[in-house]
Amino acid sequence: MSQSLVGKVAVVTGASSGIGRATSVALAKAGADVVLNYYSAEQNAMEAVEEILAMGRKAMASKTDVSDPAAVDAMIAETVKQFGRIDIFISSAVYSDREPFLTADLAGFRRTIEVSMFGAYYCLRATCNQMVKQGQGGAVVIVSSPHAQIAFPNAMAYNMAKAAIDQMARTAACELLQEKIRVNICYPGWTDTPGERKFFTEEMIQKAAKSLPWGRLATSEEVARAILFLAEPASDYITGEILHVDGGLFLPYWSKRDTGEF
Repeated sequence: MSQSLVGKVAVVTGASSGIGRATSVALAKAGADVVLNYYSAEQNAMEAVEEILAMGRKAMASKTDVSDPAAVDAMIAETVKQFGRIDIFISSAVYSDREPFLTADLAGFRRTIEVSMFGAYYCLRATCNQMVKQGQGGAVVIVSSPHAQIAFPNAMAYNMAKAAIDQMARTAACELLQEKIRVNICYPGWTDTPGERKFFTEEMIQKAAKSLPWGRLATSEEVARAILFLAEPASDYITGEILHVDGGLFLPYWSKRDTGEF
């Protein structure tokens, strides 16, 4: 892997597992120092920090509830104190409950919005203010979802949050053009992460994976490579875009394997 991010400092939210953790490791392999935000899985976060430190990069874990703007500001201030700057921000923290909207528990519904939408906004605002202050540009990748465009049932709050952060990211890309801060969006398809086990059994996941256009789930590492691509300086001419890493999920129904005909 190239060392394209040597001298860069990255902040990754939701970094204790899944896509966030894989992305943190990928950024470190490319030379970046990394601040790994987490909320509950402390052991996982510390293991990821140790993995990055073993590469000779700097790393720090920050237990922060991204839905708390004051806590986010404190995390960013500590990042600047410890690392001196912020060049890259990856928004990967999410919360999601899955229930029919007619009977959904409103506490979980609100928590989904607060973390998955407002959490992304608070972190985007704080990190980009720091990048503007530095005056040297930067790169942001917002991990969104096909849920932003496909109305998956029993996931109304998550669908709403993801649709909102798409517009958030594109608006930010417009407003930050003069600052040379690039803001892009990544759409992972159904990815094999620990979080999926909250909603489905292993048997259900493996059976459903076979029905996907590519015939399997994505890995966190595959998604991380796409996020790294968007964050690298070599992608300087890409901003305000959506990169799909979904195994053909948005292709027409007749493109699925083994159909035999249109």
